Amino acid sequence: MRSVVAGVSLVYDLTAGLALLFATATFAGWFGLPVPNPVIFVKTTALFLIAVGVGYYQPLLNPDSHRPYLWIFGVFLKSAGALTFLLSFFFGGSPASFLLFTLTDGGLAAWTYIALQAVDQEIVATPAKASP
Repeated sequence: MRSVVAGVSLVYDLTAGLALLFATATFAGWFGLPVPNPVIFVKTTALFLIAVGVGYYQPLLNPDSHRPYLWIFGVFLKSAGALTFLLSFFFGGSPASFLLFTLTDGGLAAWTYIALQAVDQEIVATPAKASP
C-alpha cells in the first residue's frame, strides 16, 4: 500500500508542477484566478512540486527504506498544504475551487498516514527475535 500511495503522490505532484510550469495561465484559469505577477513565484512553486513529485520515486521503489520522505512530504507537507488552502478559503478570500486542493492534499496526507501507521503496527506486533 505504501508503494501505491507513493506512486499516486508522485503523479499528483508532478502533474500539478508541470501544469503550473508549462501551462500557468490555463491552470490559473481553471480555478478562476489571474496569473500572479511576477510569475516567477508560480514558476518556483512549480519547480518545488516537480522536485517533490520526483522525490516520490525512491519511496515508490522501496517504501520501507524511504519512510522519512513519506512522513515529511506525504503527511506533514500535504497536511500543511490542505490546512493552508482551507484557511485561505475561509479567511483569505480564495475561491471555492481551492477546496479541491484541501480535499486532494488532505486525502493523500490521510492515506499516507494510514499506510505508515499500518507499518508501525506491524513492527510493534512482530516480536524481536532473541539473539543466541
